[in-house]
Amino acid sequence: MTAILVAAGAFLMTLIGGYVAQRTGDRRHLVLGFAAGLMLGVVAFDLLPEALHQAPEEVHGVPQALLMFAAGFLTIHIIERAVAIHRGHEAEYAEHTHGQRPAHGHAHAHGHTPPAGTQGVGLTAALALVGHSVMDGFAIGAAFQAGTTVGTVVAIAVVAHDFADGFNTYTITRLYGNNRRRALTLLAADALAPVTGAAITLLFTIPERLLGLYLGFFAGFLLYLATSDILPEAHSPHPSRTTLLCTLAGVGFMWLVIGFAA
Repeated sequence: MTAILVAAGAFLMTLIGGYVAQRTGDRRHLVLGFAAGLMLGVVAFDLLPEALHQAPEEVHGVPQALLMFAAGFLTIHIIERAVAIHRGHEAEYAEHTHGQRPAHGHAHAHGHTPPAGTQGVGLTAALALVGHSVMDGFAIGAAFQAGTTVGTVVAIAVVAHDFADGFNTYTITRLYGNNRRRALTLLAADALAPVTGAAITLLFTIPERLLGLYLGFFAGFLLYLATSDILPEAHSPHPSRTTLLCTLAGVGFMWLVIGFAA
């Protein structure tokens, strides 16, 4: 039951992260920069080390966890490119209504209005974060099964970085054009996920190797979103040093959180 109570703390921290994300207003570029930093920190300092620890076996000289890391990165890349190609074909056959506008007078909405059809990418990313949060709760339960000391250390790390999970779940969902209601629904699901994961440990455990492979895949997924989508989006409307500093702050924050919990 201790694991369930700790997971309830993760539930509250996730909601706080989502609340902070939706209250940022016109400082959205700073939020996106910070969110990208948090995601990079989670990948570099949490997901990949844990994945390599749990799935170190090699295939043709490369750890399985890193192969899954590359697979996660390429999977979301292929999905996004397929959506972009589909939009491109639609544009070829769409009726042009530019009229007498000058050739360079097109109105661009890059970085502000996501193209139609990209909402699914945001939902997929948010659902992946929900899945990761289930694993967080599972990690809490499994750690307490191993001992109170181990459980406490893992719980501190999970509860602290669930703030980032809630923050990122809301931010990513909205970034891809989903409405506020849908973002809040996914935030609620992400908040409940650690409790669900902790409860699962009362029934059975996931084999360590499979958990490592999942973490590697999810790390590649997050890295793509952070570097290919969120960072360019953060810098497109307001290319500034402040946005860059927010990204560095996000990475540093995750370093401190995981360092204190280690």
